[in-house]
Amino acid sequence: MAEEFVKSVEDGVHLSRRIYFGKDRAVAPPKPMTAMDKASQSYLPQSPMMYAVIGDPAIVDNPDIPSYQPHVHGRCDPPALIPLQMNGISLEADCYLDTAFITVTGSWRVHCVMGSRGCDCRIAVPMGEQGSILGVEVELPRKSYCTKIVPPDDESETEKVANIEDRCFLKPHIFILTIPQVDGGTNISVTIRWSQKLLYCNGQLTLDVPFSFPDFVTPAGKKISKKEKIQLNVNSGPGTEVLCKTASHPLKEQRRQAGKLGFFYESEVLNWSSSNFVFSYTVSSGHTYGSVLLQSPSLLDSDQREMFCCSLFPGDQQCRKVFRKEVVFVVDISGSMKGKPIEYTKQALCMALSKLDSQDLFTIIAFNSEKYLFSSSLELATEKAIETATQWIGTNFIAGGGTNILNPLTQAMEMFSYTQQHMPIIFLVTDGAVEDERHICDILKSHLMQNQMTCPRLYTFGIGLFCNHYFLRMLAVMSHGHYNAAYDVDSIEVRMGQLFSRASSVILANIAFENLDGLEEFEVFPSPVPDLSSEGPLVLSGRYRGVFPETLKAKGVLADMNSFSLDLKAVQAKDIPLDKVLARQQVELVTAQAWLSKNKDLEQKIAQTSIQNGVISEYTCMILIETDRGKAVTESTSKRKVSTVPKKIEESKLQKKILLQNLGAGFGNYGATVENIPPGATETRPETTEILAKAASNCCGKMCDICCCMCCIRTCSKMNDQCAIVLTQFLGSLACLGCFSCCELCCSANDG
Repeated sequence: MAEEFVKSVEDGVHLSRRIYFGKDRAVAPPKPMTAMDKASQSYLPQSPMMYAVIGDPAIVDNPDIPSYQPHVHGRCDPPALIPLQMNGISLEADCYLDTAFITVTGSWRVHCVMGSRGCDCRIAVPMGEQGSILGVEVELPRKSYCTKIVPPDDESETEKVANIEDRCFLKPHIFILTIPQVDGGTNISVTIRWSQKLLYCNGQLTLDVPFSFPDFVTPAGKKISKKEKIQLNVNSGPGTEVLCKTASHPLKEQRRQAGKLGFFYESEVLNWSSSNFVFSYTVSSGHTYGSVLLQSPSLLDSDQREMFCCSLFPGDQQCRKVFRKEVVFVVDISGSMKGKPIEYTKQALCMALSKLDSQDLFTIIAFNSEKYLFSSSLELATEKAIETATQWIGTNFIAGGGTNILNPLTQAMEMFSYTQQHMPIIFLVTDGAVEDERHICDILKSHLMQNQMTCPRLYTFGIGLFCNHYFLRMLAVMSHGHYNAAYDVDSIEVRMGQLFSRASSVILANIAFENLDGLEEFEVFPSPVPDLSSEGPLVLSGRYRGVFPETLKAKGVLADMNSFSLDLKAVQAKDIPLDKVLARQQVELVTAQAWLSKNKDLEQKIAQTSIQNGVISEYTCMILIETDRGKAVTESTSKRKVSTVPKKIEESKLQKKILLQNLGAGFGNYGATVENIPPGATETRPETTEILAKAASNCCGKMCDICCCMCCIRTCSKMNDQCAIVLTQFLGSLACLGCFSCCELCCSANDG
């Protein structure tokens, strides 16, 4: 889908050459892409963008200055996407703990469509690290649109919903939304909200927001005002100190308080921002590296228990000693991994092997319907052993067969020595779903109960959307491990590298809390508590009843097997929206529990949290609400004398609700796994020739297979008038001959 999108934008950029802006200036198309640029898909949005969806190229023109345009035959299939010119942009970012909430407000103009015609407009929203869309609002002169999270079984919400198929994620981090039929020359105001995670490296938190705009969205004309705004707020909680490190844009400090920073940037610009907005800072809290924030729920919260958030940061350790490891890599090599998935997995696995310490132990189990062992026992990670393992991977990682996770996983758990000198780790990689997933969880649970002190940590990695990511998340949560995923095949190496770096840098294990005797009820997510790694902070959330202790004691085991304890002071955090900061984490963790237990009450709880905080979940859906304000004005003037109709009923009559595709990851696709369908594969829509063949003769279908609409557009745009007339006459004569042939075949068939 991404490749088709890039091709459509490329076609749209070429099609925009038809637009003329008078003597002020003509829109200069971007420089032709090199082969390297095309390989990196440079036309994918690197910032919030809006495109005109052009099916009929004849409507492309300047809505203000109509110009002579040569007539274009045919249609664009798939439709071309012309990037709209942007009139203004503002960015507001609020950073809390390890999460940032982003609000982007922009104004675009349909500069490429005749004033008397209209087209659909498509919004593309690239989001940062682990981005999650929260909402989109669109304002037009006579209409408005907004997204909303609703329960799927709510008849009052879904009775007027119309299904459409082009609302989904272009890539896992790029959300797209289509606004139907916007007139040429219209100014469109859009507000986009999403959340994303802050990056962590060497004690430094970094916010990286996609904010790089291409040159061809700059409005035509030097006199047009172009204003760019950025508002940044950082709140790390009371009792901390925030230190600014680097910033990509010239921010001006507005305020500085304990644990808080505020920055602002506003400027008239000649060209829009050409780089992402990046801001790095550190949080210093003296000798401690943790905090506990308390907050009461809002009146609208379905769960009226008190909220708490516990964050543990690695801090600046003197030596940062990490645990020695016994690692078993359990890797899926079934038929669906053929091609890019297995090649990227091999590269990531070889990179992980090269980062093992010489005192670590490892082995590899490749599996499909069968299992293949690199060695029957764990081996020291010497240079020779790693070189041999790398060669073994190249020879034995051949995609084929089915998917059987239970057997290799069970054997991996039996291979550990379970000594206190090493931490046992299973690194599981798969792209498929299996029928016995709940049975696997039960076996793992019983095995963990037998080895509570040195239980194996599962670091699970899912590829694509056909595997059950909640099953993989549950395996990780049950074993104090971590989970990551590459929904997009191209991100396998990066994501898998991040997960292995976290697995190989654990500095504190078996984390638990004390001083909880005064609480009537205490629930923490995730449970059991994962290990703390030097690669990132550990943020826990939960609910409680009773009197929370003034100091919460966290204890654990260090890499040298010494005990560790830390006193965390509990403080009230009134200006941090804990419910929104923690909503996504709770939804994902409780969804894994609901899947495992098949608990309907948990599903209802997830839906309530999702609707309350605008977070996508598996048990809710997103709709687009269209409100026709022009119709409202007309009806209000005609019904001034009628005051008995309730206001809510009148508003509902003016709204049209459009159901977007299910935006959740789903619970895997066992059928696709059995058929070995590779990750990222989707149903291919009928080609133009297949559609025409149903209504016309085979000769017409073959002609359409050879010549596409865009080829005709490009060719005809370079012809002079005389050549165009000759070509038209020639094609007309061919059409007549085709009709005669078709009639002859039909008549002869009837005579027979």
